[in-house]
Amino acid sequence: MSNINLVVGAGFSGATIARKIAEDLNEKVVVIDCKDHIAGNAYDYRDENGIMIHKYGSHIFHTNLENVWQFLSRFTSFNTYMHKVIALIDGIETTIPFNLRTLYDVFPETLAVRLEQKLLAQFEYNKKVPILEFQKQDDADLKFLANYVYEKVFLHYTTKQWGLDPTKVDGAVTARVPVYISCDERYFTDKYQGIPLEGYTKTVEKMLNHPNIEVKLNTPFEKSMVDQYKRVIYTGSVDQFFDYKFGELPYRSVYFKMETFDKPYYQSNSVVNYPCNYDFTRIHEYKYYLDDQTDKTVIAKEYSTNYERGKNEPFYPIASEANSNLYAKYKAEADKLNNVYFLGRLGEYKYYDMDKAVGRALDLFEALK
Repeated sequence: MSNINLVVGAGFSGATIARKIAEDLNEKVVVIDCKDHIAGNAYDYRDENGIMIHKYGSHIFHTNLENVWQFLSRFTSFNTYMHKVIALIDGIETTIPFNLRTLYDVFPETLAVRLEQKLLAQFEYNKKVPILEFQKQDDADLKFLANYVYEKVFLHYTTKQWGLDPTKVDGAVTARVPVYISCDERYFTDKYQGIPLEGYTKTVEKMLNHPNIEVKLNTPFEKSMVDQYKRVIYTGSVDQFFDYKFGELPYRSVYFKMETFDKPYYQSNSVVNYPCNYDFTRIHEYKYYLDDQTDKTVIAKEYSTNYERGKNEPFYPIASEANSNLYAKYKAEADKLNNVYFLGRLGEYKYYDMDKAVGRALDLFEALK
């Protein structure tokens, strides 16, 4: 066995731990990826129109983790973009999460005032109430509001996104769709927010730019590699690593229909959700993120679908008790390995935002060190 480390996957998780091993331990690292590009699902590129395109859907960086922000700021500067999401509700464009200002967009003013007063009497200001918890109301007006938000914002969108009845979607997922007792229209409220000024791909490229790091693209992982390296950090699917011996872990996948238009803008915001209309969940318009000034614009309509091995890519682990039990079997097998460490959304069968993926990689490095 050599003194070289192998990192499988050149996304944020893999790039972070590769950099730490190369820099802090002064050890050689080989980073492989089966894709033809680095940066994983955060991969972006400038198209022929000069627009920075997020190939796998909008990626918005946001974090309250000081160590993550400081680490990434070594490799990029961020703009001060703060994300808002527009949803089309009853033909009206309004911001979500559903908040106090949304009331005045979708309801007559007299009803909006009454609802606002009752919300402020019932809940602490600035509180985010998960939609399923919010439905537990005795007051007739608040029960009406809860049912309205459930149907118009949550029900149909969640069904499209997950392919499941919303009552069967894990609470950790539904908690991401709250009613916000606030006038704050931002989608995220983290201290640090923004888009890398040169893009995510360039950020990861700088993370991997170290004399101790070698990157090999179009290179699939093979089990025989385990015995060739000091450590293996594996960010691929944990069930694939073990040849699906206990069965496949379910995922949702997404695909994007890209369209170009000969006009400066297509829609009023970077992301517009369509909870009750059409088969797609939302439309991304990428030029908003870095304020790209062009005569044309590019949009992507996002569709959710089931993951099928060999046909599309796994994006989102599906949280459920049955899936957690299945993952636990793979985790038990993983714990038996001496030099293989599983990391990231696929390796740990857990949904991670970008900052949490970086933070988890930093934590794993500390444990390894």
